[in-house]
Parts: sequence; structure tokens; C-alpha cells
Amino acid sequence: MTRFELQKLRDLPIEGVAERLGLYVSHHKCLCPFHDDHHASMSFKKNKFKCWSCGESGDTISLAMKVLGKDFTGAAKWLADEHNIILQTSSLRPQPSAISHQTSFDASRYARFFEHPWLLPEAKKFLFEERRLDERVVRWCRLTSWKDKQGVPWLQIPYYNCEGKLVGIQNRNLIKGALPRFRFPQGSQCGIYNLPVLNLLKPGDELYIAEGCSDCWSLLSAGHKAIAIPSATLLTRDVRSKMEEVRGRFSIQFHMWPDRDEPGERLFLQLQKVLPSLVHHQLPPTCKDFSEYYLNLNRRSSESHSSLLGNGRVASEEEQSSNMEPET
Repeated sequence: MTRFELQKLRDLPIEGVAERLGLYVSHHKCLCPFHDDHHASMSFKKNKFKCWSCGESGDTISLAMKVLGKDFTGAAKWLADEHNIILQTSSLRPQPSAISHQTSFDASRYARFFEHPWLLPEAKKFLFEERRLDERVVRWCRLTSWKDKQGVPWLQIPYYNCEGKLVGIQNRNLIKGALPRFRFPQGSQCGIYNLPVLNLLKPGDELYIAEGCSDCWSLLSAGHKAIAIPSATLLTRDVRSKMEEVRGRFSIQFHMWPDRDEPGERLFLQLQKVLPSLVHHQLPPTCKDFSEYYLNLNRRSSESHSSLLGNGRVASEEEQSSNMEPET
């Protein structure tokens, strides 16, 4: 493996690598997976990680090695596969016929799972009880679920391009705190989520940009047209290029509710360079992201509706919809 290739793997945004490994990163910190951690003692700085409790530290490759239990070569291969990087070295180079197989996403293998989505009880609880999402949004996004050989329930999230072709899948672990938190089939192109919504845009429409699928579902459930960037740490050149294409193609207004943390604000500033007219909406101090804000709006709407019922009258459709109008 050449020095150039090693550096390419080490230059991958380490917080994005950590999230792909199933760690939840907030404010450049996360719970350390190497000991029984309850206080987010692992921090990220200068593209390195360090646990201030157990002392584990290193770069992207050593993080993958330690979390996945792989040797150096195995961790390097995993990082390359997850980020669609082809290692052109004699020791790791597959045969030419195998390169396409290892780096491309086989949509035909998975497309049938989304033709008739099926939700496990764990998925229904997560989507409808915990997230309070609109059933129409779940159907539009073609969310489905499955259980692996160990009986672990997963939510399966398909990524489509503008033409409706399946280009990638994100699997989300439905057991809270379990690792890995996410899984991506080899070659998945999970750059921008919900691109088919662009086909519904009309001149003068508003398009909201979310950080992550969950916020996108909440924005859609609140009545907005929305797309999502998978992570504040994974704003790739391809994503920037696509956003520039969207800006040039549509006469629309762009909006964003950044997460109330440094990565969220940094993502907004990066996107603003591509979309100069991007409107910033400030979340209330009690909400860390739009999903939480949406839940608060939902609760307030339910409480208001219950109060009106208690007074012997039912809220009109206009009153109910006004309760769900997001504040700027």
C-alpha cells in the first residue's frame, strides 16, 4: 500500500468515519466504545480521536481497526469500500473484473425489498410512536425493515437519484445504543437523500436542507419539501456539485434549520458558499435538531387539540394546520 493511499484514508473526516462505525458524535465528542462510558469521554481534534478516560487514541485507520476488530489491512479495505476508494496497489488490487463488483452498488439485489415495504413492530414504534411521522411520508420514502441472523431489527432506508433509480441503502439499527449504528451495502452512494422530491418543485417553491434522514422525515411530515445531507462531516465534492446543479436548475428558495451544535452551523456555512441565498432558521434553545422541534410542535398541537375537545369543540383544519406551522 502506497504512502499516498494511506494518507487518503487518514484524511477521511474522522467524525464521519466514527458515525459510519455506529458512534453518535455531538460537539466533536462521543461515548467511547472501548470501555463502559457514560460521559462522552472520546473527543475528535485535528482528524484524530482520543479517549480522555481509557487513553485510546489514533487516526481513522486505527479507529476502524479497534471498533471492527480488524487488522491494519482489513481496516484499510473497510475504509476504502465504505468511501468508494479504489486501492491501486499490488498487494490489495483485485483483478480488473472484480473492481467493478467491489465498488459498484448492485441495485437489482435490493430493489425488490422496496416494492412492498414491510415494517416490523420495532420500526413502527420508532417511526410512528417515537418520531410521530406522517404515514404518507414513510410510504413516499419507501422505508422498510428486516432482522439479521442475530435477530437485530434494522430500518432500511433507500437512496434514489432524481430519475428514481436505487443508488444506495442506509441500514439503521433500531436497538438504542447498539453497535454498529449504521450499515451500508458495498458501493452505496448515500450522498443526498430524497432527490426524487426535486421532480415536484415549481418556480418559487421552498426547499429545505436537513442534516440526516430523520430531520428530513420530520420536515416532510411538517409539510415541507426537503432533502438531506447524511452528515455534517460528510459534505463531499460530489454533494457540493449536486447542490450547485440544483441551484442552477430550479428557481427556488433554499432553507435550513441547522442542528444546534458546531458541526451543524459549520455545515450551514459550507452550504451557504454553494447556495448564497440559503436562509438560516434558528431552533429554540431546548431543541438540538429539527426532529426534536417537530416533536415539540406535534405535542403542542395534540395538547391544543385535546383542550379544544375538552371545551366541547373540535379544531378546524385551518386551526390544526396553523399549530404545525414552523417558526422562523
